[in-house]
Amino acid sequence: MINILLKGGIMMWPILLASIISLAIIIERFIRFSQMSIDTRKFLNEVISLVEKGKIEQALLLAEETPGPVSAVVAAGLKRYGRSREEIEEAMKDASIYEIPKMEKNLTGLATIAHVSPLMGLLGTVLGMVHTFQVVQAKASAFSPVNPADLAGGIWEALLTTAAGLFVAIPTYIAYNYFVSRTNNTIIEMERSAVELLLAMGGER
Repeated sequence: MINILLKGGIMMWPILLASIISLAIIIERFIRFSQMSIDTRKFLNEVISLVEKGKIEQALLLAEETPGPVSAVVAAGLKRYGRSREEIEEAMKDASIYEIPKMEKNLTGLATIAHVSPLMGLLGTVLGMVHTFQVVQAKASAFSPVNPADLAGGIWEALLTTAAGLFVAIPTYIAYNYFVSRTNNTIIEMERSAVELLLAMGGER
């Protein structure tokens, strides 16, 4: 591995750093989404059932003990039970505004790595080709024949950095799209839960 990094040229090191950062973000986000993953339908049915029975404190306790942004939005609405419809809506909207950045945390970093890694690989390719032509020029100036071994180093560097950049970018971009999809789905669940809870609470009281 060290030999490959050395032969790949200077651009292999920032690509390696980008891969480490990308892996760290992917692991952190995967753990986070796993922790907040719940059966939204089951949770909401239980909460609505308690609300319809007038057991607001039990419903609030259930929401507070359940992890994730959906339960946080529901809890915010339950805390305003007995207030006007507008106040309940505002409380749940504020909770969702607070929860969404938590889900989107570090996703910008993943997107940046996915877009920049191929460019770093391309830059390494250009540098490798520059090195190759420098060898050709030096040989020509010395009236010495150019053989394949003289060109192999630069071409090797060019191919390695291109491959490394794509190797980092492809899984990073896939992971980014996966987490964005999970975030969007959770936002939809938050909105749906807020509407259903509001209907169960009967609007203004």
